[in-house]
Amino acid sequence: MENIKIAVIGLGYVGLPLARLFSTKFDTVGFDVSRSRVAALMSGHDTTMEVDDKLLQEAINNHGFRCTSELDDIRACNFYVVAVPTPVDENNRPDLTPLLKASETVGKVIGNGDIVVYESTVYPGVTEEECLPVIEKVSGLKYNVDFFAGYSPERINPGDKEHTVEKIKKVTSGSTPEIADKVDAVYNSVLVNGTHKAPSIKVAEASKIIENSQRDVNIAFMNELAKIFNAMGIDTHDVIDAAASKWNFIKLNPGLVGGHCIGVDPYYLIQKAQVYGVLPRIMHASRRLNDGMGAYVANQTIKCMNKKGVMVKDAKILILGFTFKENCPDIRNTKIVDVYHTLSEYTANIIVYDPWADKEKAISEYGIAIVNDLPEERFDAIILGVAHRQFAQVDLKALLREGGVVYDVKGVLPRELVDDRL
Repeated sequence: MENIKIAVIGLGYVGLPLARLFSTKFDTVGFDVSRSRVAALMSGHDTTMEVDDKLLQEAINNHGFRCTSELDDIRACNFYVVAVPTPVDENNRPDLTPLLKASETVGKVIGNGDIVVYESTVYPGVTEEECLPVIEKVSGLKYNVDFFAGYSPERINPGDKEHTVEKIKKVTSGSTPEIADKVDAVYNSVLVNGTHKAPSIKVAEASKIIENSQRDVNIAFMNELAKIFNAMGIDTHDVIDAAASKWNFIKLNPGLVGGHCIGVDPYYLIQKAQVYGVLPRIMHASRRLNDGMGAYVANQTIKCMNKKGVMVKDAKILILGFTFKENCPDIRNTKIVDVYHTLSEYTANIIVYDPWADKEKAISEYGIAIVNDLPEERFDAIILGVAHRQFAQVDLKALLREGGVVYDVKGVLPRELVDDRL
């Protein structure tokens, strides 16, 4: 492995931490089409906050890590890792455009004997049936003769400072037994907890897609229970705490399922399953249920306001949090948007406060103006949508008008302050 030179294509939440880690052992270059992203990283700052600035600067200054938007800068590499997003379109159909464009990029620089490893979450078959033919066409090289491939699904959890990339056990695979061993060895050399070598690329792809689909189904079950118990006047969290006293109960909480993984990845397997004549009813129902939880939260808040005699029309409402999860700036597929839009049918006086989210991105991606500083006003209703650590210090009583409503999506606020919770 002495001559391994790595290029990581895509420097987002997944690619950058991985590239930084690889740079501790290998000559590593990070490639991204966004010149502003590259400039920010080379100045020593990661706006996603996934890589600490000190670690990034150490990688640049001590390990020779560099980022670029120039193809020529990765032409000398021989181990390419693709870590670009795999979104869905407005109809929840898989959009492979970023992946296919990244494959074109690899095809322009890949050489004889080189290896390309995909990390992007996909349905089984995408690597070999969709991506590698693009590389063959652009490069003129033949797969498994002139160049080789692997798949090692990403397991980055945005904002998680405990399960960081070096501590994640990674699934690896390769297009031949020898390449599988080589890919496995490269990843094993930088991981604390090692790897699991899958018998094929398709198995590795499938393993990733069911990781997130399983969580989606489990959370959907908890959300369905929350709806049932709320209708019965029973606190769902109390029920879960009681049930969790049994040794084999899996404790999960209801909530808003956003982000790029759990809220998106199941659609990839749902679509592929239908190609084979299988209708994945549980997965499909889980997606539908979880996608409707934002509107449910808003309507439950309105119900609380009506019960307390708070006028909903033109009410002043404060939503705490905009990102898809706590202590993280990631706003991809945030379901707070659904809460906001449902409430906006009744009032235009909604303020969204989030100290983590980028105001410009919120406007450009969702058309919603948010604030990064806590407003000095009083509100008819407050919704805790995201459990950022800063919110634990917020004096809700000082922000709430007399008789106002507090709704707790996350179930973390003191019970005496809350009118209702999910």
